Amino acid sequence: MKKRHKQKLVILSITLFVMLNAPVLLLFNHTQAILGLPMIYLYLFMIWLASSIASFLIFWKFDE
Repeated sequence: MKKRHKQKLVILSITLFVMLNAPVLLLFNHTQAILGLPMIYLYLFMIWLASSIASFLIFWKFDE
């Protein structure tokens, strides 16, 4: 694995750590619902989806 791919994975990990930390999560802890889901669930699912796609793209470039 190239060094730049490792660096991207480290940056992704740090970003996920910050975005899934308690103070940031509490920003989305509302009783409002969007599409029938509470905002905190929607936020968690969107973060999970975005991190999965970002990881896939980083590892897809790893094959080069």
